Amino acid sequence: MAEVTLENVTKKFGDFVAVREINLLVEDGSFVVLVGPSGCGKTTTLRMIAGLEDLTSGELRIGDRVVNRVAPKDRDIAMVFQNYALYPHMDVYNNMAFGLKLRKTPKAEIRERVERAAELLGITDKLKSKPRELSGGQRQRVALGRAIVRQPKVFLFDEPLSNLDAKLRVQMRTELQQIHRQLGTTTVYVTHDQVEAMTLGTKIAVMNRAVIHQYASPQETYDHPADHFVAGFIGSPSMNFLPAHAVTENGDTAFTGDGFHLSLRAGQASAFPASVTIGIRPEDLSGPTQEGSDTLRVTVSVTEQLGNCLLVYGRCGSEEIVASLDPHQPVAIGSTVYLQVNLKTLHVFHPETQTTLL
Repeated sequence: MAEVTLENVTKKFGDFVAVREINLLVEDGSFVVLVGPSGCGKTTTLRMIAGLEDLTSGELRIGDRVVNRVAPKDRDIAMVFQNYALYPHMDVYNNMAFGLKLRKTPKAEIRERVERAAELLGITDKLKSKPRELSGGQRQRVALGRAIVRQPKVFLFDEPLSNLDAKLRVQMRTELQQIHRQLGTTTVYVTHDQVEAMTLGTKIAVMNRAVIHQYASPQETYDHPADHFVAGFIGSPSMNFLPAHAVTENGDTAFTGDGFHLSLRAGQASAFPASVTIGIRPEDLSGPTQEGSDTLRVTVSVTEQLGNCLLVYGRCGSEEIVASLDPHQPVAIGSTVYLQVNLKTLHVFHPETQTTLL
């Protein structure tokens, strides 16, 4: 096992900066997820760790060894790709054994490793099958098996579940967690799916526009986002953002805007700029309730009944908003309702720097 350390790592393609001076410590045995929108630099970062892209500047270490100029085959890593990358003319056994054969591993050891990995992944009965005879989920298991038999210091995953259907993605997420618990191998995983990031990662690095905005545990990232971008990216449905004015009332702070007046509770008073952006997660709204303080006035435009919750879309003043409510609460399209805000989970952001103030 080994730590993966990136210090001030930058990658440029001509004048385009794909990754800008990122610092990242992937601890030994951890499962770290790089998550962010397309083009944010997460896959480029993974490819630099793999040795498939050269660093423009900075230092990359695997364990105690600087690997900036070390060839991919000598980094003791194994990578699982989005498209499986299986050899169509080989059966499952030989696909999984191929890398070990290139390393001239003894046949008996190859068979032992392949059979052990196949048992772990539940594909023992598929060892003689060709990739074309397998489902998407089974092909992904073969790709995982090929990485596992290598017994590398680090696993690298590049959006490995994106080609699977929704139900199978959930199943494979569970299996990846179980495999990591059993093997304990340091893992770096790339995805644009924040649900995958939250469920798989011991830590997640939220990236956008070539930089890491926050690196923390999933719960810390959800509860205490570092800035406006992280708050909006993590969570489904996304956080609601409303422009507001901060005013002082009897020594405490209140936020006012079109359709709301929110008063901070005792002990939460602080100095804020006159104008702020407040953030409210859909699940931190409840109701409908009576008009009053600490509510949002929302004109309902659309509702979605999901069984476990009712998603209510509407407008608070001029801003679009979504609330996740009790599915048994009747809410009529076109009506104006008042939704209670859970002030304990209120987020406040600086309108210019976008950093979190509360």
